Amino acid sequence: MLDIFKSLCDENRLRLLNLLMHYELCVCEIEVILGLSQSNVSRHLGVLRKEKIITGSKDGQWVHYKVDDRFLNDHGQLSTYLKEGFQKEQPFVLDLEKCDVYKKSAYNCSDITSDKSKVENYIMNHVNRS
Repeated sequence: MLDIFKSLCDENRLRLLNLLMHYELCVCEIEVILGLSQSNVSRHLGVLRKEKIITGSKDGQWVHYKVDDRFLNDHGQLSTYLKEGFQKEQPFVLDLEKCDVYKKSAYNCSDITSDKSKVENYIMNHVNRS
């Protein structure tokens, strides 16, 4: 249990977990939404995956990550606590809003690979900044 809390003791890993509690995403999508480098995202995903908090499934050249169902079942109260906290606090609210904009768009991993800045600009131009 100590290792689970250690793995969650990082803002970027909590930001990742917030997104993955709602969507299945690949590294490039997380990179664009959170504004982190590919190596940083991969490192944080590795920590969460090692503790079996998230799981990944290969789809062509991409690996899509999501919160592991076993983690949700085994740690339901913790998951609920985190999800409720994420809904009330920045940067988690903005991260999820950016993810929602991306997922509702026609963009995908191939678009990010070919023109990352175009996708980033689209997201930023469509986020509600009220």
